[in-house]
Amino acid sequence: MSEFYTTRELAALLRVKERKVYDLAASGEIPVRRVTGKLLFPRDAIGQWLDANTPAVTPSPSQTERPLIAAGGHDPLLEWALRESGSGIAGFLDGAVDGLKRAEADQCILAGLHIPEEGGWNVATVEARFAQKPWVLIEWARRRRGLILRPGLVRRPENLKGVRGLRFQARQAESGSELVLDRLLAAESMTRADLHTVAAVERSEMDLAMSLAQGNADVGLGIEAAARQFQLDFVPLIEERFDLLVWRKAYFDPPFQKLIALTRSDRFFARANALGGYDVSALGAVHMNGA
Repeated sequence: MSEFYTTRELAALLRVKERKVYDLAASGEIPVRRVTGKLLFPRDAIGQWLDANTPAVTPSPSQTERPLIAAGGHDPLLEWALRESGSGIAGFLDGAVDGLKRAEADQCILAGLHIPEEGGWNVATVEARFAQKPWVLIEWARRRRGLILRPGLVRRPENLKGVRGLRFQARQAESGSELVLDRLLAAESMTRADLHTVAAVERSEMDLAMSLAQGNADVGLGIEAAARQFQLDFVPLIEERFDLLVWRKAYFDPPFQKLIALTRSDRFFARANALGGYDVSALGAVHMNGA
């Protein structure tokens, strides 16, 4: 994530037209840097400017009482970044659907989402619930998702049709992974009845990979990063976009700013590369901004 907003990014964040941002910059009302003819807006200075220019109001309890919790889908890179940044944000990553519910109930300051939609990810789902609320949807990473295979599996499936007859490891119903699985099955003209699903479910990407490494099932749908951690074979099927739904006030508060500061560091990019299966080139892009 850059230390600067572009004109388009700042306009999206402020919910104004780009022309208004140019006017604010020209009048000197907003912090700006001019680099090779382009306008760039320092994130830290913009946060301070917003604090200074937001009218004082008496907030309702729902505007102030949100625990420092990151909910939603499990992501190994996010889990690492929450810890390594010293943000103080606790991770309760128990599924994208669970994260949506917790965000609506004011039980978290951010939720990780990878909800498949027609032609994209997350936006329509979030707009339906948060378009009139002060939440912003920003990109975290694109991740490769596919089939993770247990060690020593004799018959290697190359797609979901090849999974028939193999023991399949599922995730909990609240996970985005299960929503993605339903989409992939439908694309192959398959249903859940075509899978030989084991009784136990796993509640994180790493738990699913560990279960396969231990031989509890033959195959599961997971991300490449988890497969690589356990040195398991991986068959890529799809690239998904993992976004963060962030309460706008929390975006500018120190805990979240510590998190995004880490994403600008060499350590962060090295970690993403070491985990594997990540594309973080568009981290920070705004995909939805509520009222």
